[in-house]
Amino acid sequence: MSQRYARNRHDRAPATVAAFQVRGRFLTALVLRIDRDSPDDAFYAQLDEQLRTTPQFFAGAPMVLDLANAPGLREGDRIGDLLAHLRNRELRVFGVQNAHGMDDAMLDRHGLIPVTTGRDAPLPRNAAAASGAAPAADVPPPVQNKVIHAPVRSGQRVVAEHGDLTIIGSVASGAELVASGNIHVYGTLRGRAMAGCHGDEGAHIFCQNLSAELVAIAGLYQTSETLDAAALQRCTHIYLKDEKLCMEVIA
Repeated sequence: MSQRYARNRHDRAPATVAAFQVRGRFLTALVLRIDRDSPDDAFYAQLDEQLRTTPQFFAGAPMVLDLANAPGLREGDRIGDLLAHLRNRELRVFGVQNAHGMDDAMLDRHGLIPVTTGRDAPLPRNAAAASGAAPAADVPPPVQNKVIHAPVRSGQRVVAEHGDLTIIGSVASGAELVASGNIHVYGTLRGRAMAGCHGDEGAHIFCQNLSAELVAIAGLYQTSETLDAAALQRCTHIYLKDEKLCMEVIA
């Protein structure tokens, strides 16, 4: 009996266990737009000043280079010198956008990948793939607003990837808020708040008391050193106009 049991066990196909999983992941990356084909000493001096005044903003952050305004850097291997300077400053550049015509082999040589702007289409469902049906059109995901009924502590990161984010409470220094839509803080905003993270320039930030380390809309930001002094510690509305952050005191 024991021998028959052993033989049956041997013949049975082993259970299949997946060796990996594929998941989507929300990633916030800095975009450095280069506005000249040949970065010079003045360019690097401005960059060093920015790194000196806002080191916490760049520390450990993944970075993408936007070459829309620097078509000359797409030619040959001209981007190599720029990358060397940036990486010597411990900037973690991993991708490029608006890099049409750049050679794939050259990008691989520099450890870069092309990054598309905006949202990518979702992966097709297995049923659609199996039936050979045409993939569905790229439909924006449904709005999913998020409301947090508690203060946000230092070190916490709260993300509303597909909607507005509302915090009923204060946001401590060292905390981070990220939303594809608007951000509302019914309390003191001391940490970072980044609205319109997918590029929505119509996003807004509202807070009862502005004492933030950093505020940003669609990638344009200001830090505590450059916030409008008239808006500090006031109930404030922050919005984007003509590629500039505007701060309006509400009360």
